[in-house]
Amino acid sequence: MSHDLPDVQATEPDVTVGLERVGVTGVEKLVEINRGSGRPLVLMAEFEVYVDLPRKRKGLDMSRNLEVIDETLEDAVSEPVYQVEEMCGEVAERLLQKHEYTTKAMVQMEAEYMIRDETPASGRTTQSRVDFIASATASEDAETREEIGARVDGMTVCPCSQGMIEERARDELEDLGVGEEEVTEFLSRVPQAGHSQRGHATLTVESPGKPDVDFRDLVEIARDAMSARIYNMAKRPDEDHMTYAAHANARFVEDCVRSMAEQVVEECNGIDDQAVITMKQENEESIHQHNAHAERIATMDELRAEVNGE
Repeated sequence: MSHDLPDVQATEPDVTVGLERVGVTGVEKLVEINRGSGRPLVLMAEFEVYVDLPRKRKGLDMSRNLEVIDETLEDAVSEPVYQVEEMCGEVAERLLQKHEYTTKAMVQMEAEYMIRDETPASGRTTQSRVDFIASATASEDAETREEIGARVDGMTVCPCSQGMIEERARDELEDLGVGEEEVTEFLSRVPQAGHSQRGHATLTVESPGKPDVDFRDLVEIARDAMSARIYNMAKRPDEDHMTYAAHANARFVEDCVRSMAEQVVEECNGIDDQAVITMKQENEESIHQHNAHAERIATMDELRAEVNGE
């Protein structure tokens, strides 16, 4: 074929409307994270890559997006990479350079990450899966913003249903002739039943440049925000421990988000005031066909003020 192929993507579309995100999703790549003296951490990661598209351009050069990802990940293999969010930032900045018609580029990455765990009662060694979240947004007129975070699983118990069962237990015990003082003491020692849910907590921090927070700290905060932690492997003493702990710490979906906010303020002192904190909780209801959801997105400065009652 001797003649040049037409660049259809560069032509003007029939409807001249600009698009905020155009790109590719579901791109799977191996990412190797250098951990200094320890063995490298290898993640099977899935990427989403987008740029904005001006109203006068029909389409995006899709192959350039994949080319940038491949080039950057090849660099990650040959050179030490310690922060995945920084790698996402580099990809986003390269996208801006490769696509001269764009003003903004976004890269999102998720990967399964295994953490070593210990069961709460039997002390058995086990592993738990958490979702590693990273992203970056590069703009022509602003510093590249990078995000790091985690999505974790846990257990919650509904305080409302637990309160109703507690009242029933109180009535039954009083009918059996148990004194009011003994009833109150018993109920304070033995938390009553309530319907439970498997909860999914998401916590991320986004800031100009690298967020000043450790991914592992975000994992711990998100796990502790729910009624109780859960474990892949559990012996009977562990099951008893988790069940008791969850019912002794019953929490609404809203409580979980507020717990994340409180812990971030108390434990993450290095986060910049203008960093954006995203906190989400989704609970799979056991007695309903729907899920419960709550979330808050705020700057660190806003969260500090609210948590401290200012």
